[in-house]
Amino acid sequence: MKDTLEKKAWRINGFIALLLVVVLYAIAAKLIVAAVPAMEASNVPTKGFWFAMLLFFAASLAMGGFFVIQPNEAKAFTFAGTYAGSVRNQGFHWTNPFVKKRAVSLRVRNFASQTLKVNDASGNPIEIAAVIVWRVIDSAKALFNVDNYESFITVQAETAIRNLAGRFPYDAPAEVESLRGSQDEVATELRNQLQTRLATAGIEIDEARLSHLAYAPEIAQAMLRKQQAGAIIAARRLIVDGAVGMVKLALGELEEQGVVQLDNERRASMVNNLLVALVSESDAQPVINTGSLYA
Repeated sequence: MKDTLEKKAWRINGFIALLLVVVLYAIAAKLIVAAVPAMEASNVPTKGFWFAMLLFFAASLAMGGFFVIQPNEAKAFTFAGTYAGSVRNQGFHWTNPFVKKRAVSLRVRNFASQTLKVNDASGNPIEIAAVIVWRVIDSAKALFNVDNYESFITVQAETAIRNLAGRFPYDAPAEVESLRGSQDEVATELRNQLQTRLATAGIEIDEARLSHLAYAPEIAQAMLRKQQAGAIIAARRLIVDGAVGMVKLALGELEEQGVVQLDNERRASMVNNLLVALVSESDAQPVINTGSLYA
């Protein structure tokens, strides 16, 4: 395939061209008025009449060369099947009236993908969708390198999202990149993939981010229980580590200050009681040993 690159097309100010066309119409009208008496006398069109009609025809053809460019818009021209260039300057212009003009919007646009059901890197079925911010930067590529650049971005976006989901797990430990935990890295990877795929269509990706991410309904409950179990285990581990440190500190302070001397059996009993009090989810109920009531 021949790659078509945007180039500037020939054009002139539309108001200057309009003035010239009006002058041609005025000259043609004057010549016709001057030729009328001679034509009435001889019933034969004069050379002046035919010249006037030629000017009138040329001015009428020139009217087809006027066009308007809106802000953030471009128009691409083709002549006899050949790309003749594009115009981006907003305003009123005139060019070759025989060229075919096709408008291309250069404005920033959003594309929201459909929610896709795919498998992540771990093989779990997930639902995923993305929002893509894009714009055309090369009108020639957008019109002539692909059949329909709006349909092209739809298909390529779906392919890129599916490929992205297969490269990352839905969830993972903090040190491993995942779809849920590494949103900035995932967005950058998605943007790079889309930019590579859409460069041939003259499209630039300004931003691409996931707009929907969830486990598929058939495994959502199971994965929720797994996440809850993982959170409980992590919390328990933190509690136990803290409790062990507090017990160690308490025993060390008691022995260092000589408050109490403990043998191995009593030390083990105190450690057990302290750990139970610190780790238990319910409030500890102290038992006060007051000694025997009977002598």
